[in-house]
Amino acid sequence: MNKYRTHTCSELTIDSSGKDVILSGWINKKRDHGNLLFIDLRDNYGMTQCIIDKSNDNFKSLEKIQLESVIKIKGKVVERTKETINTDLQTGEIEVNINSFEVLGTCKELPMPVFSDQEYAEEIRLKYRFLDLRRKKIHENIILRSKVISFIRSEMSKLGFLEFQTPILTSSSPEGARDFLVPSRLNPGKFYALPQAPQQFKQLIMVSGFDKYFQIAPCFRDEDARADRSPGEFYQLDLEMSFVEQEDVFQVVEKLIVNVFKNFSSKGLMYEKFPRIPYEESMLKYGSDKPDLRNPLIISDLSNIFTRDDVTFEIFKKLVKSGSKVRCIVTKNTKDKPRSFFDNIDKWAKEQGASGLAYFTIEKEQNLSAKGPVGKFFSKEALEEIMKITGAEIGDSIFFACGKINDVEKITSLARDKIAKDLELIDDNTFAFCWIVDYPMFEKNEVTNKIEFSHNPFSMPQGDIKNIDFDNPLNIKAYQYDIVCNGIELSSGAIRNHIPELMYKLFSIAGYQKDQVDEKFSGMINALSYGAPPHGGIAPGIDRIVMLLANEKNIREVTMFPMNQNAQDLMMNAPSEINEEQLKELGLALKLKK
Repeated sequence: MNKYRTHTCSELTIDSSGKDVILSGWINKKRDHGNLLFIDLRDNYGMTQCIIDKSNDNFKSLEKIQLESVIKIKGKVVERTKETINTDLQTGEIEVNINSFEVLGTCKELPMPVFSDQEYAEEIRLKYRFLDLRRKKIHENIILRSKVISFIRSEMSKLGFLEFQTPILTSSSPEGARDFLVPSRLNPGKFYALPQAPQQFKQLIMVSGFDKYFQIAPCFRDEDARADRSPGEFYQLDLEMSFVEQEDVFQVVEKLIVNVFKNFSSKGLMYEKFPRIPYEESMLKYGSDKPDLRNPLIISDLSNIFTRDDVTFEIFKKLVKSGSKVRCIVTKNTKDKPRSFFDNIDKWAKEQGASGLAYFTIEKEQNLSAKGPVGKFFSKEALEEIMKITGAEIGDSIFFACGKINDVEKITSLARDKIAKDLELIDDNTFAFCWIVDYPMFEKNEVTNKIEFSHNPFSMPQGDIKNIDFDNPLNIKAYQYDIVCNGIELSSGAIRNHIPELMYKLFSIAGYQKDQVDEKFSGMINALSYGAPPHGGIAPGIDRIVMLLANEKNIREVTMFPMNQNAQDLMMNAPSEINEEQLKELGLALKLKK
């Protein structure tokens, strides 16, 4: 018999009544009723209420012991009276009468409470993360994460995928985010890079003749923190398949995602076959390539309306003439909303850095007209055309934004979310997945005016390879795709470019010479020259999947040992300084900015 416990703190039931047991765990909470001391004993599995009578010689010692001390108790299981049954606990029908106890681990004064899930300062939570992880909600989040990863591994094996591990020390890539660099002692002056993703290696696995690969891959990017992105490192389900087209990848991922979310959440799925939304359509209808499809509001383009003679809203007319776009959002049956509803949204838009949102409500008393600050600028015929374009009806309201395309997409995307929340249009008990497809291969940098890759440089362009219009690169679409859920991007993926000559041509459009491509991607280019199969893949983020399943807003709530927003590990004091001897060994010298 294990000397520390005969049962865990979740196992004892009414069937255990009368048994002598040994339990070990942390003192979660104490309640002193004078003659009786109640102790909630907690371990990884659950909680058991233990009691000790004042007549017991151990009473005074237990009374003084600090919360979160680790103890072992010996006692007898007794049935609770009906009025004291706790239905919130698995063990709520019984309690354990303590005969004796032993302290296994003492606890100092706590810097933060463990028995409650109240909000606490992030600095304290991260510095004492081992205590934070004892708290019920976050403890359950981390267990959920483990179960999700185990389930994914099992499902991937069922789908015929083999798990391989790719290198952690690799070469730096000129594309993507900023690398974490590691100096090489044996090769002075040279550096490894920690992988931003196993992109090149997983393609090399396909070239090596393996058909389906996956791993739960650690990835490293020197990026700033966000609510949905950890600074420094994260994990993704990395997968790649040979002899596939885009739809083959979609079918595998959809099946996996549906099974994961059905298995680990009681929320509904809006679609089990995820909609495929072209990038340009997504940017028009939602102002974003990360649309929340739970939100029914749709954005429409009304730029042409402001070229009409019977529209006299001169500010917008002048902007449209100079190249600006007008986008609008229709809200259904909001004619009875108070003026403050509309003004507050206009004020909010200005707080976001926009010039505001013009608006009116369509009404019909005798004739069709528009009520609101800018309603008088639109003729009956213009309103009819607006209604035809947008699907608006009598009693609906329309919010307008005007500006450069990027600016107007940004504010209408934000406004779409803001208005939907204000009108309570979003169903929080639903997951709405979709694919964003047909990304442009290239984009123009607004600052440098240079052509750059818009997504993944290793992607296959769409269309007949022999007839691609390289003279108009901004028109080239790629087999690139993102999977999005509730406005959160879970992953990017692509069908890969496995033809070296085509890769050289595409990189040349982005300003890379052949010798630069050979130098930066030598392993990849060389391998593709020795018979490469058509292949493609994707890499959904594990952290974001668990964040959605746990109904958390911040990725740190589902990460065991996260860094703070400055990419610091407050618990382990990383990053830390290294001594001169270590620097010398690596052939390095520090030149710090003052």
